[in-house]
Amino acid sequence: MAAGEAQADCLFCKIVAGDVPATVVRETKDFVAFRDINPQAPTHILVIPRAHYPNAGELGAAEPELAGTLLAEAAAVAAGEGIDETGYRVVFNTGAGAGQTVFHVHAHVMGGRGLTWPPG
Repeated sequence: MAAGEAQADCLFCKIVAGDVPATVVRETKDFVAFRDINPQAPTHILVIPRAHYPNAGELGAAEPELAGTLLAEAAAVAAGEGIDETGYRVVFNTGAGAGQTVFHVHAHVMGGRGLTWPPG
């Protein structure tokens, strides 16, 4: 399978294709952003590239420009949700040990409450 190619068994590829419903808040030619079904903050949105990469490291290695644009999309989502002025967190879980459960790179954009440190 070529890098970036959709995978038939990937939940997020199915969301991108429109085969699985999601509450989409923003779409561009390269990204889809939708509300997390198990939110961990009042605002919790996932931003995913339309292209399939298993994790942030693989996306960054294969397409560094797209990885950078993913961060810009996360900021645009935060602004659209009104959390850019109060503060928000962008999280990439990479690997099962870090809590990644869907192996299609995605940024969690969370805000709307105080976020303590350290996380986890």
